[in-house]
Amino acid sequence: MATILIIEDSRFTRSSIAKVLKNNQHEVLEAENGAIGLDMAIQHKPDFIITDLLMPEMDGFELLENLRTKGIAIPVIVMSADIQETTRRRVLELGAKTLLHKPFQGPTLLAVLSGLTALEGPLS
Repeated sequence: MATILIIEDSRFTRSSIAKVLKNNQHEVLEAENGAIGLDMAIQHKPDFIITDLLMPEMDGFELLENLRTKGIAIPVIVMSADIQETTRRRVLELGAKTLLHKPFQGPTLLAVLSGLTALEGPLS
């Protein structure tokens, strides 16, 4: 299955997402902020990134900007409690594939990953 990098400052949320992904045979990498997550994305080249927006060190917006600047084309799913349309528009403009609202729902996340896998092609 896929290798997925979770970038989330809440240990509880990160652990909850990881559990759902691991239960569905995905390999999981974890980072507690965007700066660490960016380094891990460069080093490990995961198939997908799931990121929060509001985090210390480097937020999700900065992460998306850095991925774009560095030419890293890993599909990103943003998860946020922010439901504003301007936020959705901004993350999509910065290259995210979608924005899911918190609290996250396991079946929804898995359906999105499945859909992205179909769009992006087979995973190695």
